[in-house]
Amino acid sequence: MRKILIHFEDIFKTFGANRVLRGVKLSIFQGEVTTIIGKSGVGKSVLLKHIIGLLFPDAGEIFLYGRPLSKMKKAEIDELKGKFSYVFQDAALFDSMTVYQNIAMPLRGGGASLAKLEIKKRVEEKLQLFELQASQDKYPSQISGGMKRRVALARALVTDPEVVLLDEPTTGLDPIRRNAVYSMIVDLQKKFNLTVVMISHEIPDIFYFSQRIVMLDEGRIRFEGTPQEIRRFSDPVVRQFINGLERPRDALTDMATRISGEQKFHEELARLRLHRIDFSVVILTVENLAEINETLGHAIGQTVLKNFAAQIKQRLDVTDTCSRYSLDKILVVLHNAAMEEARKFSTRLSRELRLEDLLNKEISNNIRIRISAGYAQAEEDSLLKEVLTKAESKDSMYSEFELTH
Repeated sequence: MRKILIHFEDIFKTFGANRVLRGVKLSIFQGEVTTIIGKSGVGKSVLLKHIIGLLFPDAGEIFLYGRPLSKMKKAEIDELKGKFSYVFQDAALFDSMTVYQNIAMPLRGGGASLAKLEIKKRVEEKLQLFELQASQDKYPSQISGGMKRRVALARALVTDPEVVLLDEPTTGLDPIRRNAVYSMIVDLQKKFNLTVVMISHEIPDIFYFSQRIVMLDEGRIRFEGTPQEIRRFSDPVVRQFINGLERPRDALTDMATRISGEQKFHEELARLRLHRIDFSVVILTVENLAEINETLGHAIGQTVLKNFAAQIKQRLDVTDTCSRYSLDKILVVLHNAAMEEARKFSTRLSRELRLEDLLNKEISNNIRIRISAGYAQAEEDSLLKEVLTKAESKDSMYSEFELTH
């Protein structure tokens, strides 16, 4: 059963004549990634700052772990704050501290009693995770804006928090680094049941990993639901916002987005019904992407996915399409192709693909990449979900292959 971790009950907040929050009602569930979207200036950051006590509501109540924040004693609030980490929109690094010192700072203050060796171990783990080892002795003025973001994320995670609040954490990062952050969030969520509340404008990226999407508009919650539900939501304000931000192609793989891939499926389905033109789908998955992330780093994991996408595109006919379907899955729609053609495509890919196509030779020693290929032919009455379920069923047309030296 889902457990409510944070709850906003009828929250109002005004700055002068500006009514920023106007009766916000919202629940954040434990172990989920909740992403808050909305136009600039609608109060997203203000909402986040209420959670950790940087701001207080003019009216309404905030509940943490089922207890009203306004009724807690300072010692109780401080104890709860120790379970939270916050990444500010501007990174908020200390200019007089090195990268290493900035990351270590939360472990040395606020009554922390960790031994020096434990602090060193934790900081070095985060330096490696965010590929900051070469810059650990530099000061914020000596590193790029994107690197400052990575330092802020490393600092937020070094305390192993239960809840992480992220305010536009991937602004200024290139597609590989940005997707590495998303991948890291998913891995941490799975490992530690981490709760993440994030503000982001990165659409459609957030749909790949968020369990819930919340849209704030004019101080109120305009939408609250799953990524699938917001895609089907007909409210014109929500539709205009989503359509205005959504990129036509996935930035990492340069493939169509998931929504475009689903549209292509329905176009092919219409051709099948009208003209009896067969088509099939292939769903390709990097099965051990989490293992690659842990062994080589999340940036390398995303490089593998990017290179894998390039290899797939090289093997498609002009009438075929491919799209990024999730963090580790690619959907291929084969035009005018029955099941046998889908099988041949998957077999050819498994025979021709080499480890060096996805990883630099210097990195690929002792590394294996496992890829699965599931395929199915669509019928006139098929739903995409049913076709994909059939394709990914190991009792059906499904195969796995491994790339190694």
